[in-house]
Amino acid sequence: MTDMVNITIDGLPVEVARGTLLIRAAEKAGVRIPRFCDHPLLAPSANCRQCLVEVAMPGRDGVVRPMPKPQPSCAMTAVEGMEVSTQATSPVAAKAQAGTMEFLLINHPLDCPVCDKGGECPLQNQALELMASGARSVTRFTDVKRTFPKPLRLTGNILLDRDRCILCQRCVRFADQVAGDPFIALQGRGAGHVGGQITGGLYSEQIGRFDSTVLDFHDPGLPDSGLATIRGEAGLAPEADLAGPDGGPGVVDGRAYGPAEAELDVSGRPFASYFSGNIIQICPVGALTSARYRFRARPVDLVSTDSVTEHDASGSAIRVDMRRGVVLRRLAGNDPEVNEEWITDKDRFGFAWSSQPDRLRVPLVRDEDGELVPTSWSDALDVAARGLAAAREAGGVALLPGARTTLEDGWAWSRFARQVLGTNDIDQRVRDHCEEEDLFLGARVAGTGLGAVTYSSLERAGQVLLVALEPEDECGSLFLRLRKGVRAGGVRVATIAPLVTNGSRKLGATTVLTVPGQEARAIALLSQTHPDIVEALKAEGAAILVGERAAAVPGLLTTVDTLATATGARLAWVPRRAGERGGIEAGLLPFLLPGGRPVSDAVARRQVQDAWGIDPTGLHAHAPLPDAPGRDATRILEALADGALGGLVVGGIDVRDFPDPGLARAALAASGFTVQLEVRRSEVSEHADVVLPVAPAEEKNGTFVNWEGRVRPFGQ
Repeated sequence: MTDMVNITIDGLPVEVARGTLLIRAAEKAGVRIPRFCDHPLLAPSANCRQCLVEVAMPGRDGVVRPMPKPQPSCAMTAVEGMEVSTQATSPVAAKAQAGTMEFLLINHPLDCPVCDKGGECPLQNQALELMASGARSVTRFTDVKRTFPKPLRLTGNILLDRDRCILCQRCVRFADQVAGDPFIALQGRGAGHVGGQITGGLYSEQIGRFDSTVLDFHDPGLPDSGLATIRGEAGLAPEADLAGPDGGPGVVDGRAYGPAEAELDVSGRPFASYFSGNIIQICPVGALTSARYRFRARPVDLVSTDSVTEHDASGSAIRVDMRRGVVLRRLAGNDPEVNEEWITDKDRFGFAWSSQPDRLRVPLVRDEDGELVPTSWSDALDVAARGLAAAREAGGVALLPGARTTLEDGWAWSRFARQVLGTNDIDQRVRDHCEEEDLFLGARVAGTGLGAVTYSSLERAGQVLLVALEPEDECGSLFLRLRKGVRAGGVRVATIAPLVTNGSRKLGATTVLTVPGQEARAIALLSQTHPDIVEALKAEGAAILVGERAAAVPGLLTTVDTLATATGARLAWVPRRAGERGGIEAGLLPFLLPGGRPVSDAVARRQVQDAWGIDPTGLHAHAPLPDAPGRDATRILEALADGALGGLVVGGIDVRDFPDPGLARAALAASGFTVQLEVRRSEVSEHADVVLPVAPAEEKNGTFVNWEGRVRPFGQ
């Protein structure tokens, strides 16, 4: 049972769990304390001092006495008998907060009209609130404000305006505590430079990396400067661009001396993270801005829609901001059950993929000269219907819908295949697959709904075993949740892999090294090589997460299933694509009908027929659903290449995604009639007879099903 304590906040009695931060306890009492550095998902730091309150607490003799100075409520925890007075009732707290704000604004530029944060800026809002409450509205500072060159391109997507930074360290703490990529840090002390040189061995306190050409720690035109002069060392040559804090050669924020090639992003700066964009959103001022969104709009111009990411199977909540019909930015949504407040950079910055010049706007039909020409929808649909009817008579039509479809689109593909084309030759998998995976998906995944393994359960799972899965690469939100559990001490991670990855290091994972292709053998011997892992998997809540790449290793899925059964560990399958799990539920596999029903089950077929309104004996009779499992994706391609199939309906795939791209190209070239449904023109289009444009996820309503089995609807 949680240990509760009783405190008073502004005279109101409040009962909270022992150890609750005072700023959270105040929120429970309905009192909001101003803050900048505080964030509920980051450890306390008490940097900004904006949340100062008066605190009185019992001493050893039990007498409640006031503390001599205001205390930061974001870093102080509740204890029995504590009395807290916020700015609402305490003149001392109100004066302390007003004084802190005055200091923060001393060097802050008055550029709200052109700042990207304007209109949604906590600093702006709280400054106005203080002015409205009667605090000082005119600055007493008469000197010149501190300025820096700006903007600095931290990465290809992130720009830094150091003039606006209030040194709250939210970005630093996120990179270190959440993502595990400490690329940015608070550096230096004091007010800054004198005459362009480092004074007293110290330089300006600011956010950045130890990069002399960016943070102006060193003047490359001077032969010697700063601590290099004090030490008698030569200064950097003019062409040198990386330095330590004293102007001499130093270690950058990577794992090597001087940035390794793998640590450079497109800006040429030494930084690599899948989650960097989150620091833009949590910055309480306009110091960190998006290069894509900069100077494009203001909050009052935007229309916002809650949505779900389409780039992986995480199901992460996002917010899409649009202006005049054009998407300008994406932000992380707040969903504690899934992604909390974090998303990957591809979720945040990858929205421009659907608005490229090769976007399909009108239907295309191949003319007599073999060229794709624009046409009307009625003509394109007529040509497609006649062509598919002929192809069905010439051997049948197969369907490759890809795994990026919404649940609704997947249902339509499945029904079109079975009811209209009369075939089970449909497979969404443009990746490695096998009969072993068919059995695994049918038994462990299809029709199971929201499983026992969820984001929340993984935080306290005890032991988690990763098989054929690199969560940082394949499902970013899953990686962040695992790392949160590891840092909290409730999760230990082990992974079966041929090498130790950066993600494994950041998870503190035990890596069971194995030769590629021998993962099944490594798991079979796990009780001998790593008995502690097997024993930990027997504990309540332990989980095994297996990725889609397991299908490429014979026997691996069977071995994983056996291990889960023997230990009692919970088992979850994590695909890469957003529509993969929903496609299984919709029947986009050759052996499954919607709902995970086997195509060979007569009762299941009747249930689907009833749901679709199919009456084989009625006035408008339809043929019954086919009862034999169809071809998988590889066999479909082989049948097309051999001429055994007459046509193909394809959508949402890239030829390069197939395990054998050569076979895919040969199949497309040999197909008698091909219909493509796609957002952008692709290599597949060059072989299609009819190309029908479809809307991307952000332009329509729909539903994804994430790896947990959680249904994730989204708006248009």
